[in-house]
Amino acid sequence: MKKKVIIIGALGYDFHVFNTVFRDNEEYDVIAFTIAGEQNIGTTDETERKFPAVLAGKLYPNGIPMVSEDLLEDYIKKYEVDEVVFAYSDVSHEEVMHKASRALAAGANYRLISGKFTQLKANKPIVAICAVRTGCGKSQVSRATYRYLQSKGYKVVAIREPMPYGDLVQQNVMRFEKYEDLDKYDCTIEEREEYEPYIRQGLVIYSGVDYEKIIREAEKEADVIIFDGGNNEISFYITDLLFIVTDPLRPGHEVKYHPGEVNAKYADVFVINKMNSAKPEDVKIVEKNLTELNPKAIKVYTNSVVKAEDPLKLKGKKVVVVEDGPTLTHGGMAIGAAYVAAKNAEAKIVDPRKYLVGSMKEVFEDFPQITQIVPAMGYTDQQIEDLEKTLNNVKADIILNGSPIDLTKLIKTNKPIVKVSYDIESIGSPTIEEVLDDFIKNFLQK
Repeated sequence: MKKKVIIIGALGYDFHVFNTVFRDNEEYDVIAFTIAGEQNIGTTDETERKFPAVLAGKLYPNGIPMVSEDLLEDYIKKYEVDEVVFAYSDVSHEEVMHKASRALAAGANYRLISGKFTQLKANKPIVAICAVRTGCGKSQVSRATYRYLQSKGYKVVAIREPMPYGDLVQQNVMRFEKYEDLDKYDCTIEEREEYEPYIRQGLVIYSGVDYEKIIREAEKEADVIIFDGGNNEISFYITDLLFIVTDPLRPGHEVKYHPGEVNAKYADVFVINKMNSAKPEDVKIVEKNLTELNPKAIKVYTNSVVKAEDPLKLKGKKVVVVEDGPTLTHGGMAIGAAYVAAKNAEAKIVDPRKYLVGSMKEVFEDFPQITQIVPAMGYTDQQIEDLEKTLNNVKADIILNGSPIDLTKLIKTNKPIVKVSYDIESIGSPTIEEVLDDFIKNFLQK
């Protein structure tokens, strides 16, 4: 008798769990994926979507329904589900167990799956950069790793943890090298935030749905592959070197969020980032927790260096601050790089709340820690339109953009946009580069 399963997800790791554990597995019948509204803001509604049959395999000729997580209990009872599998990231341990309570009370078992069963073996060396929370600075570390390995003469390709919100068949295996590729795959703002910084630096990055197919494509053009993890997700691949990025601006989170704590236990190297913004007492909390979780891991210390395109242009000006959306929403942050840049430049930050339009109002209601900053939300066309109207409504001189994307490619504004960038800078020794030198000796010079 097949076990009936629901996979709780957020349009990413849940697909990977399905592909590696459940697809073509005749012991199970996956009844549905559920979608987490708090992470995929604006993508959940009453319309049932489907994980397409062409990707689901021979056991699912009609595809698999994708429904709001709000319907979890209804589906468990309606289909007499045996097991609920939790498969997404950046969720507090407490919230993970609240979801367990919902499943158990409705009559289903509750399951977490180890990376042992989901991590794929690559044919090229893998450096993975993951984290204990979203917004720690993974992509800064990933790009620095990419550039350094490339400077040593190696062909490098990055693979990004998935966030496919469009046509899953079209987005099954995506390769980004040019800006036109973003339009080719109809990428949302959230997707662009991860891919654009690579494109700007002339780097290649893959993403999609089927990470077995993705790795086989990437291997064709690479000596070494970088896995750039999403949120605080674990690596989809067996790693040869695993950096875990931590954030002393949120001390204690390294032991409070799933699967970030798993990552901490997996780590070869901890990157304690944002040292230039952190309080010494908070750094000590993080250090203590990391040592208890994984005493053998190396610790690397870094600054997150924030730079505005033209800081002199900002002094004394009224600015509306825009930041990366997920960092502010489920990441729980109240400020970001552009906020720091505004303060450094002595600009006047305008409170955007009375200017909010449509879905932007809902975001501020759902995430009360957001007050002085506009998150760059764009899971849907309507959200992008509401973002544009909100920014144009704000009585400010300048839009200060801390989102990784070029907003001018998506919205039309009635005021100039000043871009804020941020990159990684090692402090003392060992550095990221020194760790990579050891990796080169061990894996690339054999």
